Amino acid sequence: MQTQMPGSLPDYQIDPYRLIEDDLKDIFDEIRLELINNNTQEELHPISTYYFDGQGKAIRPMFTILMARAINYHNGRNDLSHSQRQIAMISEMIHTSSLLHDDVIDQSDFRRGKPSVNVVWSQKKVAMAGNYILAVTCMMISRIRNDDVTVTISQIINDLVQGEFMQLGSKETENERFAHYLTKTYRKTSSLIANCVKAVAILSEVDDHMIEMAFQYGRNVGLAFQLVDDLLDFVASSAAMGKPTATDLKLGLATAPVLFACERYPELNAMIMRRFQEPGDVEKAFELVHKSNGLEQTRFLAKKHCVEANKIAQSFAKSPYQKALMIMTDLVINRMK
Repeated sequence: MQTQMPGSLPDYQIDPYRLIEDDLKDIFDEIRLELINNNTQEELHPISTYYFDGQGKAIRPMFTILMARAINYHNGRNDLSHSQRQIAMISEMIHTSSLLHDDVIDQSDFRRGKPSVNVVWSQKKVAMAGNYILAVTCMMISRIRNDDVTVTISQIINDLVQGEFMQLGSKETENERFAHYLTKTYRKTSSLIANCVKAVAILSEVDDHMIEMAFQYGRNVGLAFQLVDDLLDFVASSAAMGKPTATDLKLGLATAPVLFACERYPELNAMIMRRFQEPGDVEKAFELVHKSNGLEQTRFLAKKHCVEANKIAQSFAKSPYQKALMIMTDLVINRMK
């Protein structure tokens, strides 16, 4: 991958995946071991490890490890501590436990190119397996023995639950609706990245300003990531996404492209309030989003958040890891699945 970012290190061609290949190499194997070693219920093993098959993109562990190494370097160290790597594992585990719960809530059929977990096992077992993954992350956090890290990671689970409840509700007025959407997006998606990169910064023993910078980088890339995800739901093929598209509309959710499209097509407001339940609502909303500037405005907002994240990464000491954090914002904007 040849990516050149303006204002960054000259002639530095870096592939973030290659850069931390060794740090990531066995992460899924180690997660599976944690899940298998902590219980005696045989049936829990295949359910809890179903999505840890190495097919995931490991985006959250990547951001976590890159931030850990960038801040360690900034702090005069060229290593990755065991505790920081544990946070990278925890980031993927919390994310995956939320996927299991999402599959039950949304009645998904397909994820990551294979039948979703609730198609293979009963909903009750899948919900309990999601809880079990979270329980194991709690045990891993307790072994780190850092109160600030415990509070920071616990905040993610708090945010996830609140975000899920926000998604079940909607707001009457358009201004409230967009603020509601952005807060929900932060809680459901962005908080996980923001608080995991904050946790590794805490473990680096840097000052509060640096910890806040790490958090703000994660918050911005997390928001951008979800905005692009919402955009891809309208433009990517099902094959590229590994799951059906236009899913959000079918679930009755109004994401950024729809909310932006409302400015040009106010008739969408009534559809949003009835959660696209009437016959033809999903198809009509899909068409109006494409006729509006909703997709371009969503991409523009995602870019704005990536520019903010980039500014923060530029303030860290120059290193391959700092450079990779900047390249990652570029990959978030240009990803196709």
